[in-house]
Amino acid sequence: MRHLLFFVLLSALGFSTPAQLPVQRDTEIGIVERLGETIPLDLKFMNERNDTVTLRSMINKPTILSFVYFDCPGMCSPLLDGVADVISKMDMSLGIDFDIITISFNTRDTPEKARVKKLNFVQKIKEKDRASWYYLTGELENIQEITEAVGFRFKPTGLDFAHPSTIIMVSPFGKITRYLYGVSYLPFDVKMAVVEAQKGLARPTSSKIFDYCFAYDPQSKGYTLQFTRLLGSFTLIIGLFFVAFLLISSRKKSSKEIK
Repeated sequence: MRHLLFFVLLSALGFSTPAQLPVQRDTEIGIVERLGETIPLDLKFMNERNDTVTLRSMINKPTILSFVYFDCPGMCSPLLDGVADVISKMDMSLGIDFDIITISFNTRDTPEKARVKKLNFVQKIKEKDRASWYYLTGELENIQEITEAVGFRFKPTGLDFAHPSTIIMVSPFGKITRYLYGVSYLPFDVKMAVVEAQKGLARPTSSKIFDYCFAYDPQSKGYTLQFTRLLGSFTLIIGLFFVAFLLISSRKKSSKEIK
C-alpha cells in the first residue's frame, strides 16, 4: 500500500504522458504473478552491442529477468546494484548455472545507453562472468508483450515511470518459476530460485536436498525451513534405528540361548 501511494505521488508530480511511451492495458502498477506460464521467446530486442536477438536465442539455462529504464531516478539503480551484489556473493557461477537479462521498458533507451548502464553495475562481479549479464532495449510492441507476459505493470509519469521492483526467474524453456521482490536479495533465496528453475533438468543431489528442506513462502516472498517435515524425517530415522536395534538385540539373544 505504501508503494502504491508513492507511485500515485510520483504521478501527481509528473508531466503529461508523451506519445509512443509504453502504456499498459491495465493502469494498475505492480506485479501480477504468472507462475507456471511461458514467456514469448520469439520477441526481438537489441543487446548492448547493437545486435538483434530473440529471447529464445538467449535463454538456455535458468535466467533472471529484471525490468528497468536507464534514466530512472529511483528504484532501478538500487535494484541493479542489488542484483550485482547478490551475484558476487553466491556460490553459483553466472554464465554456467544461470544468466541475467535486463530489459528496458522505455522505448527511448538505446543499445548505447544500455552499454553505459551495464558498465556501472558489472564491476562487482568477476570479469569473465560479465558477458552473461545482457542488457536489452526494444520497440513498443515487444516491450508491452514481454512485460504483460510476466505481469510487470508500470505507468508513464511524465518523462519517468512508476513501476514495481522485482526480479523474475525463468526456466531454460522460458517458464516463469519465481518472483523475488525489492531491491536487495539474499544469496540463498536467489540460489533456491535458480534450483527451482532447473526442475526437469539434470542437477546435483544437493539441490534435491535443498528442495526437501526448504519451501517458498508466498506471504514473505522468501524461503522457510520445513521444521515439521524435518522433524518428521528425524523421528522416522530414530524409529528405524530403534527397530533395527531391537531386531539385532533379539537375534543376539536367540543365538546365545541356542548355544
